[in-house]
Amino acid sequence: MEKMAKKYFWRFAPFIFVLFWSGGYTFSKLGLEHIEPMTLLTVRYGIAVCLLLPFILWFSKPWPASVRHWVVLVITGFLLQCVYFGLSYLAFKKGLNAGTAAAINSLQPILVATLGPIFTRGRGGLHLWAGLIIGFVGVALVIVSGNSLGPSPWAAVFLAFSALAGITVATLFEKWHGIKTDPMIGGFMQYFVGFVFLMPVAIATETMVIVWHPELIISLAYLVIANSIISVGIYMVLLQRGDATSISSLFYLVPPLAMFIAWAVLGEAVTKLAVAGFALSAAGVYIVIKRPS
Repeated sequence: MEKMAKKYFWRFAPFIFVLFWSGGYTFSKLGLEHIEPMTLLTVRYGIAVCLLLPFILWFSKPWPASVRHWVVLVITGFLLQCVYFGLSYLAFKKGLNAGTAAAINSLQPILVATLGPIFTRGRGGLHLWAGLIIGFVGVALVIVSGNSLGPSPWAAVFLAFSALAGITVATLFEKWHGIKTDPMIGGFMQYFVGFVFLMPVAIATETMVIVWHPELIISLAYLVIANSIISVGIYMVLLQRGDATSISSLFYLVPPLAMFIAWAVLGEAVTKLAVAGFALSAAGVYIVIKRPS
């Protein structure tokens, strides 16, 4: 019975990840109306650390036994929580357009597929590249349908590409080092690293004024539990268990799902072209994940 439950969990885990990750854009937008970006990330990481600490002290085993393992956790946490999330939030603060952000982030699966063989000794075939291209076209349709590819400041675009480099390197690094970590310990270390590095940034660059509006409380609850603890935790475990390119291809589903979640939560419009784009993105992901060995 337990084996059956685990089997079904890991079958649906990628979809849980992409659903919760996609919702992060909407709930971040909701929260940023009442708090500055680095302050939001600092509070988010601080709450996540406090929530995870009693669980890892009671349940988690084994703890990392080598200095190399601890260094790996710090590097991954810095790349994902500080470089990716930190620079993404700064890009939005400097005026990055949502469509431009989606277009830049949708390059991640192609970058992982291109650079992956260098780090993981994998090889891409026709099915993989066909799936990646179909998925990218689907993302492009979603972005165009939303009429959101407006101008963005060059500084914001540079920050967005730097954030993309952060999550791409984190993904390849996680597959390269091959060290498996208890998900709760890995998550705790990521948010601890994020808190330690971004707290000084928030103090130095922002007022750190927090307006405790109900929207901010809802936003933080989602970002901490669904986006940080569950979604990021599943993503790191999936990387440990599977192929980096297949996992990265799930990011093609993020812009379409983010649009649908924004429609449900914020009342933003969804067009027929966006639905077609979502179908193409899903087809591309299916081809990548189900491609022959």
